[in-house]
Amino acid sequence: MAQVFDRSSNALARMSLVLTGLIVIALGVALDQLQRSPWVTKQGQRPDQPIPFSHKHHVEGLGLQCQYCHTQVEKAAYAGIPPTKTCINCHAQIWTNSELLEPVRQSWATGESVRWIRVHDLPDFVYFSHDVHVNKGIGCASCHGRVDEMPLMYQQNTLQMEWCLNCHRNPAVNLRPTSEIYNMAWAGPSSDKPVWCASTGRGGATAQSVSCTTIDPTGKGGPELAQLESPTPAGQAKPQSGTNLQPHPLSGEGLTVSDVPPMILPASYVKFTSQIDLGKYLTAQYHIRTPEQLSSCETCHR
Repeated sequence: MAQVFDRSSNALARMSLVLTGLIVIALGVALDQLQRSPWVTKQGQRPDQPIPFSHKHHVEGLGLQCQYCHTQVEKAAYAGIPPTKTCINCHAQIWTNSELLEPVRQSWATGESVRWIRVHDLPDFVYFSHDVHVNKGIGCASCHGRVDEMPLMYQQNTLQMEWCLNCHRNPAVNLRPTSEIYNMAWAGPSSDKPVWCASTGRGGATAQSVSCTTIDPTGKGGPELAQLESPTPAGQAKPQSGTNLQPHPLSGEGLTVSDVPPMILPASYVKFTSQIDLGKYLTAQYHIRTPEQLSSCETCHR
């Protein structure tokens, strides 16, 4: 009986198996790159908003703080989109006839909300809480990038699970003093610009448990030491805790010293010249959970 297959069929069969394997691998790599591409993650895309709102103009140019518009960022899971009234507070007096602001005036007249397009939009099955991250020392720029330099808002990071896990596995690289949360120019301590921190001994919110400063508290007559030691004048209420001066978002100039009780002595401060050392200290002071706990599925998926 004559042979059905030629001898070369064995070589062709082997080549076809190898070729099939290469195609499967190439397809997997292509799908992986597609899944990470801006076409899927929407990273860097600037959606067409009903109003071309410029964070660069309002934050860097006018000096507005994040909390003025995003009022819920420190006490709720969502940062919140500002209502039309927030815009009208200023634009009832300036740019009152601007054509670009017609949707704002129409919204104010009709009571219908401006239909903003959400830029940072996580899947419904992912739980993310702004207040937890803000009160645990994660700055706005760590996730959203230099918003103060964005004429039009866009998503700087992928917001994919691996990006979140990279931070949850090693949060120390991103932790900062809570007085620097809204400082877009914060770059962490260095040998040229050290940071001093001390425990305040207060309970309650994490923001009250640590005091950090960029001014050497051991220096005599320094502005921070004078502030800590100066008594409250009679008849005046004690200042509320929080950031005293908001730094310039671009240059970072300006004091961001948290209000602390005068019982903290200069000797109690610890000097840090690297972000990883400061991050490890804040991890303990802020009571950050272990990387294993932060990386567990139930942390984000509810």
